[in-house]
Amino acid sequence: MPDQLPPSPLDGNKVMISLQHLTKVFPGQREPAVNDLSMDIPEGEIVILVGPSGCGKSTTLRLINRLIEPTDGKIVLEGEDVTRVNSDELRRRMGYVIQQIGLFPHMTIEQNIATVPRMLGWDRKRVASRVGELLETVGMDPEQYRRRYPKELSGGQSQRVGVARAMAADPPILLMDEPFGAIDPITRDRLQNEFLRLQSDIKKTIVFVTHDIDEAVKMGDRIAVLREGSVIAQYDTPERILTNPADAYVETFIGSGASLKGLTLAYVRDIELADWPIAQKGTGRQAMREALLGSDRTAILTLDEQRRPVRWYTARDLDRSESLDEVGLPATALVESNATLHDALDQMLTSYTGSVIVVDRDGSYRGTVELDAIKHRVDEIRAAARERARQMSVPDHEPMTQAPSR
Repeated sequence: MPDQLPPSPLDGNKVMISLQHLTKVFPGQREPAVNDLSMDIPEGEIVILVGPSGCGKSTTLRLINRLIEPTDGKIVLEGEDVTRVNSDELRRRMGYVIQQIGLFPHMTIEQNIATVPRMLGWDRKRVASRVGELLETVGMDPEQYRRRYPKELSGGQSQRVGVARAMAADPPILLMDEPFGAIDPITRDRLQNEFLRLQSDIKKTIVFVTHDIDEAVKMGDRIAVLREGSVIAQYDTPERILTNPADAYVETFIGSGASLKGLTLAYVRDIELADWPIAQKGTGRQAMREALLGSDRTAILTLDEQRRPVRWYTARDLDRSESLDEVGLPATALVESNATLHDALDQMLTSYTGSVIVVDRDGSYRGTVELDAIKHRVDEIRAAARERARQMSVPDHEPMTQAPSR
């Protein structure tokens, strides 16, 4: 294996899962599907396994919870070797989410989510309370959804239920195998953002499989780029993988546009929001015109009673004789504060004003994101990358020639 950049520090996080020389050879196969894999997965982080189809990343995930048994090596969970313990007991310590969701079609949403708690002997009241709590957590009204069946849900809703079911018994670990891969791009972006918001609260240890480097950069605290056989090409933070790929294989896998991918590492919540003139819906034209003329902006934004954006109006719109409901443009290009700057830039391309409206979870107006703010953040990312590259050019360590133990 080629020399690899040293891993970034563990930042005080303890190791939740340690894979030690894990190997899997399937019967009848000469080459191992997983070949001598060693890596440490920190507590409370999202670790992404990314690589081309057939490289062994999904097999690795199934080895961790022993849906398939390893040929050799150890799985150590919180310091305990669980390679030979009862596999059913082990799986109850881990939630599992797959791309196809795997909801039981003959069970209601409540029954699906309650599968593991009922196996653990929870009483009805506790189960019902936990189901309601989880549905609210994933943004679904318990009274509206708990008695529905999977066939009555959209793909995005089904995926949310799959996540809720995986968290039902509050396991410390979630295993996620391309959980958003079968969903349309718009829904996928929304679910990714929602899941990152959720993770900021629950702080689970998550091992997440994807073949999409953009998703890996957006979702991961750390990324393991895998070669065939789950051999680690590089295991590090997204920033360092983007700015300092270990070799030509990693560089090719990242592809072009590393700076643009870096925008998935920055969030709307981390930049200063700009303000446009705003007015309550129903405000008179003259008051709106004065507010607009008193600013340096080209349009004014109206909000409804809940401060949700409604329409943009230019001075020309306000001078027209038609009703205000018939002029102006609808307030589109909205993001929440937990969206990435990549999401904001994507929305900006469709914006009437060249700005993106930022709203909270209830849709209430918070401010706007401007292109200059995104450019400023890109400059900061580049400067930080140059500084990291300069620091790592100082030979204060021996190069690593095996998968890093973090």
